[in-house]
Amino acid sequence: MTAFTRVPCRPLDRRLALVGAVVAGGLLLAGCGGNDDTKDAHDGSAKGATATSGATASSAAGAFNDADVSFAQMMIPHHEQALEMAGLADDRASDARIKSLAGRIEKAQDPEIATLKSWLRDWGKPEKASPGGMPGMDHGSDGAGGTDGTDHGSGGAMGGMMSEKDMRKLEAAKGAAFDRAFASMMIDHHKGAITMAKDEQENGRNAKAKKLADDVIKNQSAEVTTLRTLLDRL
Repeated sequence: MTAFTRVPCRPLDRRLALVGAVVAGGLLLAGCGGNDDTKDAHDGSAKGATATSGATASSAAGAFNDADVSFAQMMIPHHEQALEMAGLADDRASDARIKSLAGRIEKAQDPEIATLKSWLRDWGKPEKASPGGMPGMDHGSDGAGGTDGTDHGSGGAMGGMMSEKDMRKLEAAKGAAFDRAFASMMIDHHKGAITMAKDEQENGRNAKAKKLADDVIKNQSAEVTTLRTLLDRL
């Protein structure tokens, strides 16, 4: 029978085994703790990204009030009618200066319409105001009638807007008759836009909208002066 010799467990071996167990346990705990830290870091990044996105959207929209919204909602159709009027000049006007001015109106007001629409989208507002949402804007020709004796824009809520009758008259005119009608109607149309822009400067809050209003006042006031000079000579 073979005799088995029992090897005693030495103190050094016990200490090494204990140290190994402690190290393994520490690594396990560290791994668990790392998962929590990583989760917190991801959560914090997500929250930070959301906050940054919200701040960027708010900055893009800019601070605004009801006057800014009304200005944009009213100026869009006002500009659109001016473009319609200017578009008639190409094959109806006989005076080169009228054609040139109509071209400048198209070049200036078409991009402004796109800008106004983009602001309303940023502000979360519709392009068209609700019925009755634009009070006190019947500034057309201050009750005095158009420059050529007609009552331009008297039926609209927005200053200077031409009636359907006015537009039909302009469409039917040609040559010198068109030149005179266009100059007269556009003077009243511009006057209405200038009044709306002055109201925005006084009551609006959005800096970009007020800057556009300032441009409208300067550019269209100069065009009114030009149109009056042309009308006197036609």
